[in-house]
Amino acid sequence: MRLLIFILFALLATSGVAQNITVSGKVSDRATKEPLPFASVYLKGKSIGTITNLFGEFDFHIPVEFRNEILVISMLGYGNFESPVWSMISATPATIEMSVSAILLQEVLVKDSLSGGDILRLALNQIKYNYPSQPFLMEGFYRDVKKVGGTYISLLEAAVEIYDENYEQPRNKFKLREGVRLLEVRKSIGYESKFTSYFDQVNLLEDLLLHNDVRYRQFPEEDAFFASLERKPNTTYDGNEVYVITHTHDFNLTIYVDKITSGILHLSFESNLMNDDRKKQSMISRFVYVKRELNFNKIDNKLYLHYLSMDSKINWYDIKTNELKFETALYQQLLINRVTPNPEERIRSVEKMRNYGLQYQDLPYNKKFWDNYNVIKETPLDKKILEDLEKAGPLDKQFEGKY
Repeated sequence: MRLLIFILFALLATSGVAQNITVSGKVSDRATKEPLPFASVYLKGKSIGTITNLFGEFDFHIPVEFRNEILVISMLGYGNFESPVWSMISATPATIEMSVSAILLQEVLVKDSLSGGDILRLALNQIKYNYPSQPFLMEGFYRDVKKVGGTYISLLEAAVEIYDENYEQPRNKFKLREGVRLLEVRKSIGYESKFTSYFDQVNLLEDLLLHNDVRYRQFPEEDAFFASLERKPNTTYDGNEVYVITHTHDFNLTIYVDKITSGILHLSFESNLMNDDRKKQSMISRFVYVKRELNFNKIDNKLYLHYLSMDSKINWYDIKTNELKFETALYQQLLINRVTPNPEERIRSVEKMRNYGLQYQDLPYNKKFWDNYNVIKETPLDKKILEDLEKAGPLDKQFEGKY
């Protein structure tokens, strides 16, 4: 009997190692009560994390052995929130209110003579010191949603591994350097819709990764661009003061640069001037806009990609009458939820996809995997997406390929 009890306890202990605990919460501004979207949620000193959604909400699945670690929430312009994981475990989501950083409240005046162009040049020169110089492996959650004429027609979500050698400047900034391995994928049947042909038939994940402006040095090189950069009042992140520089002429660009290390922490870009004049049947396309957000987190004193999103919209017109027929919109997100510096395994270039033309993958739907995987939490706004997609049947059934 004693032996049986011992074996039972051993089995319970072993099964607990593979289990996750979930911390849920909603993050908002203490003064205004407004939600704080895309705040970083992670474990102090660890390489796993997630982000809040548009409503400031998150679900963070954490290995049970980390229950005594410190959970950290960081947001540009705010002081960090920190609390032990075990204290955050509850049947109801935690309410987390963050205060504007004390540095901002002191209204620190700009006393140095650096221009916006000076700061960006320095940040670009420091990439080799602030970002990985050794191989690293990232585990990430990718999502894309397609919309036609106000109706969502398709959803694809994937868990992937992304391997890179370092952040050295590539010889060809338009050729992907990373290797990517697909772990799991789920997609709606709308991915086979006739309207998908009105979207670029490219590898969407590869295209998104190439828009990591820091990794691929996607910045104008003309002196006029650097001269146009305007310096704004400093902000803070993770307790450090941060430079804010902007460009507002032919496109809108805002870059946040750590004052101490000159590391680029966050970048936002928006433009409506890009060209897109494709012809399909009796219609021609015209570009409307593209928006991009790029965020980095520090792990072991190096900055790694944490979040990358891109939204784009294109209108389609009748070639003869110039009448607007419909608009197409594409929403893409990549959340890096785990980083492994100097991994034992690498993803070879030969794995660089055929394996990750994600829209062509037919892996069976693994519900158990997705129930415990760190994704960007859905919001009530997503109900419209679900309503549109489920006109063809329940989404779980679509994932399983039963519709």
